[in-house]
Amino acid sequence: MKEYLKKLYNKEKNKYFKLLENDLKHKHKRFIITVNPETLMLSEKDNELKEILDSKEFSFVPDGIAVIKAARKVGISISERITGIDIAEYLLKLANKNKYSIYLYGAKEEVIESLISKIKKEYNNINIVGYSNGYVENKDKVMEEILKLKPDICMVALGIPHQEKIIYKYINKFKKGIFIGVGGSFDVLSGYKKRAPKIFIKLNIEWLYRIIKEPKRLKRFWNNNIKFLFKIK
Repeated sequence: MKEYLKKLYNKEKNKYFKLLENDLKHKHKRFIITVNPETLMLSEKDNELKEILDSKEFSFVPDGIAVIKAARKVGISISERITGIDIAEYLLKLANKNKYSIYLYGAKEEVIESLISKIKKEYNNINIVGYSNGYVENKDKVMEEILKLKPDICMVALGIPHQEKIIYKYINKFKKGIFIGVGGSFDVLSGYKKRAPKIFIKLNIEWLYRIIKEPKRLKRFWNNNIKFLFKIK
């Protein structure tokens, strides 16, 4: 697990955003993996996810205060959190500014439809080449479509580890583009759910807000975050 923590991006968020801007400008390829305690704990039981995390090719970002604290406990310094939703919001702004193409895959049909409608209103320079909800049975068919469309940006919201696995399966077939699994970000970006108030984000207790709003998350939080901290200790 320490080796995974060593792979996390350790500089400021703005510097990472500059890397993404450069990737898009020069048509590079990047697969972003947002790493939180759940990602790391699941990798201990899921060999396919472990294989993905063992790869040296992909871009790890610290999506959670717990992984930053864990890294510091074992002598690894990381500047700040870089969450999936922060990256998603930045990519939308960048795509709008430079008229990049995008494909959105995941979430419920009403959520993805709402998000597409919002993007067309607020980011009308973005070239939406396609989208699909996350409940289609044939996920490979969706990825084959994305492969043909060659978007500059592809966001996949299927949840950990499904989004990482489907991107990993096809990433080597793409020649360019930024690919990222964004979990539940489409719910927030579309307006179906509210993100935590700024004070929660600033204090790095966004997880607490989610539990307050959705108490059923408590078991998941215990199984991943709490057990993760005990493991690091």
